[in-house]
Amino acid sequence: MEFRVLQYFLAVVREENISRAAESLHVTQPTLSRQMAQLEEELRTPLFIRGKHLTLTDAGVMLRRRAEEVVSLINKIESEFEEQNEVGGIISIGSGGLSAVEFLLPAMQSFREKYPRVQFQFYTNSAEYVKERLDQGLLDFGLLLEPIDITKYDYLRMPAKEKWGLLLRSDSPLAEKEYITKADLQSIPLITTDRRSLQNELEHWLGKPFSELDIFATYNIITNVALLVNNRAASALTIEGAVNLFGSDKFVFKPLFPELSMTSVLAWKKFQPSFGASGKFLEYLKSML
Repeated sequence: MEFRVLQYFLAVVREENISRAAESLHVTQPTLSRQMAQLEEELRTPLFIRGKHLTLTDAGVMLRRRAEEVVSLINKIESEFEEQNEVGGIISIGSGGLSAVEFLLPAMQSFREKYPRVQFQFYTNSAEYVKERLDQGLLDFGLLLEPIDITKYDYLRMPAKEKWGLLLRSDSPLAEKEYITKADLQSIPLITTDRRSLQNELEHWLGKPFSELDIFATYNIITNVALLVNNRAASALTIEGAVNLFGSDKFVFKPLFPELSMTSVLAWKKFQPSFGASGKFLEYLKSML
């Protein structure tokens, strides 16, 4: 399977039409149709449901995901070897919503002032998906909330503390409190993380199992949880860094008491050579820390 054919396939997926995709690729429509037919023959399965608009079969959806990963990795390899006499290329960082990002931002800004050909790429998802992309070589660094298994990685522990609390509607009775106690959590529906290691930490703080709480829902990243909080379905147990940029007067974040804070690490694959822009950035961060 040629890399070029995967690029053609992604163009067809994007345009949902062979003719428009052929135009964007500067190839003829019969050539592109033949390439897609040969790809389906090679994989021995239909990739498209053909109609007014092309839609993907289940096999097509899977191939799209893999093709995007391959194209991203190839582009990353090319960027790492471009302009070796001048530091440039893409530095990719994966993270959820963490306060530690605020530490990285000034480092990124000052590093780019020094090396203006550098471009940063952010990937936002849960820790498990960030680790998966680290393992695949699709990310240079992953910002991960502890506790988490980092035996396969080298890392820098970040100076910022990730403080736990409750995301509430501003008109909630608990919004008037300075902080949230264990007793406050007993009588309200809650939305909380689906990471078992974090649930264990929360259970240790509570002094009782999660099963004794009213868990309305769980999340992997906090992005859409605000909708549930806004609809008064539940309040969300989360870290402050995940919600402090919501910027809405509809919500307030109240810290837990006694305080529950965790650390985070900036991780990268072990034995990864300090090469290119990502290697320079790592040296720069180490000097700052």
